[in-house]
Amino acid sequence: IKVLVVGNHANTNSLIAQRNAPDINPRQFTAMTRLDHNRAMSQIANKTGTTINDVTHMTIWGNHSATQYPDLFHATVSGRAASDLVDEAWVSETFIPTVQQRGAAIIEARGLSSAASAANAATEHMRDWALGSEDAIVSMGIYSDGSYNIEPGLIYSFPCRCTAGDWAIVQGLEINEFSRARMTTTEQELIEERDAVAHLLP
Repeated sequence: IKVLVVGNHANTNSLIAQRNAPDINPRQFTAMTRLDHNRAMSQIANKTGTTINDVTHMTIWGNHSATQYPDLFHATVSGRAASDLVDEAWVSETFIPTVQQRGAAIIEARGLSSAASAANAATEHMRDWALGSEDAIVSMGIYSDGSYNIEPGLIYSFPCRCTAGDWAIVQGLEINEFSRARMTTTEQELIEERDAVAHLLP
């Protein structure tokens, strides 16, 4: 069994499902941040005049919510560091808020959610999980093992590489102070959500 939770609050709903199925390996429960991942790649491509095929190693950290942290400091565009191609003001004032609020902006503009984009992201998530992502880094809400000092047991989005049927957190990425603060903010939200549904967690 492989479980992908899409409905909000996706991370905490995935945690509830995982904790109520103790006979299933917790690694088999995931939450979708691939839609956010795709949106972040699109923003970078638009800003740099390239295509999403040129953007690699994008990462969404944390919760599928407005606290998520789209991290471009490890991303590349045609082999060049994405952070060298954009200015800091754009990152903090435009890029991050746009990715964080994209879902709400679409609903406000259309009166409907981006169901087709979400369906496409779900397909991509499952394809990579089942068949492997090769060298590509993908964002997945997964069971935290304490990597990057994130509280163990949360369903938290990390940069991952997938092999056939399994995933592994990409280790050894340097985390600057700007990133750490935002990773902690979204971690704290997930801790608060977990504590709020403690009665549902055996």
